[in-house]
Amino acid sequence: MESLLKVENVKKIYGKASNEYTALENISFQIEHGEFVGVMGPSGAGKSTLLNLLATIDSPTEGKIFMNDKGIHDMKEAELSDFRRDNLGFIFQDYNLLDSLTVKENILLPLAIAKVPAKEIEQRVQKIAKVFGIELLLSQYPYQISGGQKQRTAAARAIVTEPALILADEPTGALDSKSATDLLESLSSLNENNESTIMMVTHDAFAASFCRRIIFIKDGRLSKEIYRRNQTRKEFFQEILDTLSAIGGKVDDII
Repeated sequence: MESLLKVENVKKIYGKASNEYTALENISFQIEHGEFVGVMGPSGAGKSTLLNLLATIDSPTEGKIFMNDKGIHDMKEAELSDFRRDNLGFIFQDYNLLDSLTVKENILLPLAIAKVPAKEIEQRVQKIAKVFGIELLLSQYPYQISGGQKQRTAAARAIVTEPALILADEPTGALDSKSATDLLESLSSLNENNESTIMMVTHDAFAASFCRRIIFIKDGRLSKEIYRRNQTRKEFFQEILDTLSAIGGKVDDII
């Protein structure tokens, strides 16, 4: 089976001439179907730049990015819009929920826009709400629920379309420890039980310990990769801390 995502020799330069800054340099890696991959590194390493390229928010200066063997930055704008809708799910630190809609209406919004039949919408919403433990909140509004419940609602909305790749950008950054753990356990369960493919950018070693593989970036370059394999999550957490320390990450960057 072909890899879901291929990043080949990607370089990203901002600015021109004397103000030129290289954010990414010769980045290459692959993500297979059903993987849960974390991206980590010191502040300013290029993590967010990489995520923006994969999300098609920005384009590489050099190199190629393929999803299912299709070059995503070779598409016209109209085709790119359809590609994002059909293939990518986004979970951000900011919830971006609509306060005028209920939890249920927020979740089903992308399905309604895609004109999915009402019966299928209902089935999908109930299924994803159960995965994230928010099935009793569906009739409430965002201002009536906690931050953790808002983030799980936002995650459910991103995933209800069954995207090929879920991109999560610091999804636990604004959450307390219990809410963060609840969200990470839900994502881990989704990955294991539904074989959902997830790539999560995070500065938090605890959050990263839920992944199965970690890609470390330093100074815009791929620094190292580690795999969880048969380790417990606690053992993997310690390996992540050790790796971050070895590549120059500071404690403030990772906890």
